[in-house]
This record gives sequence, C-alpha cells and structure tokens, in this order.
Amino acid sequence: MLILDIIGRPAPYLVENLNQLIAEMKKEQGVKIIDSKIKEPVPMKDNKEFFTTFAEIEVEADDIMYLVVLMFKYMPAHVEVISPEEIKLPNSGWSEILSELTRRLHSYDEVARVIQMEKGALIKKIQELQQQGGKAVEDKPKKENKKAKKKK
Repeated sequence: MLILDIIGRPAPYLVENLNQLIAEMKKEQGVKIIDSKIKEPVPMKDNKEFFTTFAEIEVEADDIMYLVVLMFKYMPAHVEVISPEEIKLPNSGWSEILSELTRRLHSYDEVARVIQMEKGALIKKIQELQQQGGKAVEDKPKKENKKAKKKK
C-alpha cells in the first residue's frame, strides 16, 4: 500500500494530478495496481487558499526492487508492505537495492551541491547590488536604433 499526498490549488487539479500519477504507475514494469482511492481535497488548516488530499494505492510488485523504484520515483508519504509477512532476499538482491539507493542519493547530493553553489552566487550578486546602492548591473547607455540615426 502506497499513500501519495499532495498540496496545491485549485482542488480539482490535485485530483487530476493524482489520477495522472496512478496512470503512470500502471505503466511501470513489474508493478500491478490492484486498487486506488483518491480522497476529496479539503482546505488546509493553516492556509485556506490551498488544498490537500491523498491517494491510497494498493500495488503488487513482482520483485522488491520494483517497489524500491516506485518509492524513489513517486516519493510516497507512506509505504506499507502487506504481504508477504517475511521477505527473504539473497545478497545479490540486497546489493542491487543498496546500489540503487546509493546511486539515487549521489544524484540528489549532486543536485543539492549545484543549488548551494547557485544560491551562493545569487547571494554574492545581491550583496554587490546592495553595495552599489541598488544600481542596475548594466549601466550601459542605450544604443540608438540605426533607423533613428539615419533620420537625424
């Protein structure tokens, strides 16, 4: 069982978005959607302009790795393994899962580092602009239009 939650507006968009995600899940290799239920969106408690809802999706995966891929691709808020009660996995299965986990974590780490560098560059640029008294970065005189020059 997977639970996908979503926040946004307008309310019908949330249901549409969850339906699209479920449709995409149905196309996933090694995964079968047994049942899905989308709850009606409700206004958020703290901000009535936004709505929240969730979908309960019962899936059956051919292999534990397919479930792991679903987790990373769709980032559910909750995962519950209903059956089997025990999952025995050979070393090669654990290696595959842990390698995929490591690969994804490295990818996320790379994105985070790029964002941190870009944030640093933006902060530096803002500080430079503040020191210039808010002057525009490019204080170049405007070039006259060639047609305007000819008419003079």
